[in-house]
Amino acid sequence: MSRSFLFLLGTTRPGGNTEALARLAADELPDDVRQTWLRLSDLEVEPFRDVRHDGDGVYPLPGGDHRMLLETTLDATDLVIASPLYWFTVSASVKEYFDHWSGWMRVPGVDFRARMAGKTLWAVTAHTAKDLAEVEPMLGTLRLIADYLGMRWGGELLAYGNRPGEVLTQEVGVRARGLFAESRTAQPDLKGRVA
Repeated sequence: MSRSFLFLLGTTRPGGNTEALARLAADELPDDVRQTWLRLSDLEVEPFRDVRHDGDGVYPLPGGDHRMLLETTLDATDLVIASPLYWFTVSASVKEYFDHWSGWMRVPGVDFRARMAGKTLWAVTAHTAKDLAEVEPMLGTLRLIADYLGMRWGGELLAYGNRPGEVLTQEVGVRARGLFAESRTAQPDLKGRVA
C-alpha cells in the first residue's frame, strides 16, 4: 500500500513557523507519496457536541466539510498534526478535530476505530518554550491518542520559533529531512533528533 500523508494545519497564520516546518519535512517525501494539506480553521465544521447519552447515542454521518475531513482522515496512512504549542498543548482547532473522533467512532458503518489502527501519527510544532519539558504535555497527548486507537507514533519535529521564519535554520533542516523516512525505527528525542 502506498503512503498517503494528511497534513492538518492547526494554525490560523498561513505560512507561519509550524507550517514552514511541516512543508520543509514534506519536501523530502518521495513523489509517489500523496500529500493532502488542510488548514482546520478554514473548514466549516460544526463544534463537537457530545450526544452519547442523548437518545440512542448514535452520531449521524456528517456532511460538507465535516464529511470531507472524516473521509480524508480515513484515507490517509499518515496523519501529521502541525500545531503551534498553545498553553502546553495543541491549538483549539486540533483539539476540536480530535473531539470529533469521539463522534466518528459512533457513526454506524464507519468503523472509525478499526480503520485508524495501524496508521501513523506525527507531530510538527514551533514553540517558544524555554524548557522542552513544556512541550511534553502536547506530545504526551498525541502519543496517548495514537495508542488509544492502535496507531503508531511516528515521531516529532520541534523547533523554537517566535518571529516568522525563525525556525528555518540549517540544524532544523537536517532534522526535517529525515522525519518521514519510512525505514526509520528509532524514536526521536524531545528535540526531534533521531537517536
